[in-house]
Amino acid sequence: MPLDAERARQGVQRVQSWADGEWLVRSIPGRASAKTYRCPGCNQEIRPGTPHVVAWPADGRGDEGDRRHWHTGCWQARDRRR
Repeated sequence: MPLDAERARQGVQRVQSWADGEWLVRSIPGRASAKTYRCPGCNQEIRPGTPHVVAWPADGRGDEGDRRHWHTGCWQARDRRR
């Protein structure tokens, strides 16, 4: 199968199950990250060029406006935060 350049740029989407439901999660490679985002896990900036994840509810609770960009480590540790 040939490499799909757009899919490689945007990252691969997958479903993850957490205590608060199922989430669609996409890993964003650094080369595809061109804007600054604020991570909801640590409230720090995700600078352009930084690999990170974007996540949004998988069960129809939200839409594209509910997508949030997270540092990968913050996303992985989010169920341990209070």
